[in-house]
Amino acid sequence: MSWAEPGFARAQPQPSIACRPAEGGGTRGNHGFSRDQAALKKPRSVRDADVAGKVVLLRADLNVPLEDGQVADDTRIRAALPTLEHLLERDVARIRVCSHLGRPEGEDPAFRIAPVAEQLGALLMDERIEVLENTRFDSGETENDEDFARELAEGCDLYVNDAFGSAHRAHSSTEAVAHLLPAYAGLLLEQELEMLGRLLSDVERPYIAIVGGLKVEDKLGVLENLSEYVDTMLIGGKMAEQLRVENPLEAPVRLPVDVVAAAAFDEEAESRVVPWNEVPDGWLGLDIGPETGELFAEKIRSAKTVFWNGPMGVFEWQRFAAGTKAVAQAVAECDGFTVVGGGDSVRAITELGLEDRISWVSTGGGASLELLEGKELPGVAAIPSQVM
Repeated sequence: MSWAEPGFARAQPQPSIACRPAEGGGTRGNHGFSRDQAALKKPRSVRDADVAGKVVLLRADLNVPLEDGQVADDTRIRAALPTLEHLLERDVARIRVCSHLGRPEGEDPAFRIAPVAEQLGALLMDERIEVLENTRFDSGETENDEDFARELAEGCDLYVNDAFGSAHRAHSSTEAVAHLLPAYAGLLLEQELEMLGRLLSDVERPYIAIVGGLKVEDKLGVLENLSEYVDTMLIGGKMAEQLRVENPLEAPVRLPVDVVAAAAFDEEAESRVVPWNEVPDGWLGLDIGPETGELFAEKIRSAKTVFWNGPMGVFEWQRFAAGTKAVAQAVAECDGFTVVGGGDSVRAITELGLEDRISWVSTGGGASLELLEGKELPGVAAIPSQVM
């Protein structure tokens, strides 16, 4: 028997973990947390900034996928439009938009910002908007270099950070520059903080968190923090089998009861549905099974608050995508407050055309997880707090 990186394989039976009740049993309550205790910092808003006649440096998240030199998905560009439109309506003199694109090491023609600027212009044409070149073309960006931040700030009157997806990184364009100009939060950044912050407050119950992925250690912090708030955690992916062996979480955890096992890590490999503890030697679990999908979906549909991050298996292969699709459909059918975060989960929701049925689809993967883990986001901390 071997382990597949994106899936999960058979472990020694631990039946007490698969359906472990919370200590003391019964339904989890409000855990003694009040909204004040769970409150997140509220940075001052661009709504309160005097931008008329000013030059604004706007940090947006324009890190979109490119195919053949063209924008393949403009979701993040569209997410930046409300703040741009707000600034234009307030008679801003000029907007200098900056963003990273990909992970180039120095200048790389494949990551030039031109296709992104062209797509932004097609969505919102205004001669007052200027898109600067990829910030990561300068080595100082990822080092939070003040000299590069001064280059960005030169000629600008104030700074607006609307790039929630990069707020967890202390880079020149997200952190250092906020100390050089009067800094404000953009509309998207505000919404992300508000919507994700609700998950750390006294929400309606039942409160369900669905988490999938490769390694428990990658999401252990957020799992541990959320376990203090949620009523139940539904776990898929390879991390489910890791939690069978050792479960440090306080909340009740539900793990797969069956899996779609494959003879090899191959899209065309022989496969069959088996109980979680009957995966044949040498085979790999590449998706949750149909019984698990139904059990998870039933829990999700009956919830009043739902957070989902991470696929249930190798969902990019259609033969092993049923579990992720079942979860996505159930989240869309839930009539409570639903939040989906993380690239793979958002991709699943988008591919199924369900995004309009989700309360909030977060633009930040790592940023949303760090926020829910209770960590301070450098890009947010650098903005002065809102005056109440």
